[in-house]
Amino acid sequence: MFDRILREIRDKIRKREYVMTLHAEEEMNDDCLTIYDVENCILAGNIVERQKDRKTTEWKYRINGESVAGGEVEVIAKLSPTSKLVIITVYVP
Repeated sequence: MFDRILREIRDKIRKREYVMTLHAEEEMNDDCLTIYDVENCILAGNIVERQKDRKTTEWKYRINGESVAGGEVEVIAKLSPTSKLVIITVYVP
């Protein structure tokens, strides 16, 4: 359903055109995840939901995938107006 967006998001990961919020970094560390887990989740996972941000009205996407070790991981990310991928948060569901 979100094939075009997922391709664009994956392309941003491959080109290293992304930034992580401080919140995402803190959550990643709290769940003992690495940036490789986040990248793997996005590169091999699927968009399971699209959400509209209440403040900015931008679309953000919930991506479900796996860590490098095979555990389940979810990433919330959006495409910014500056053409970067913004990783908003990361967590183990």
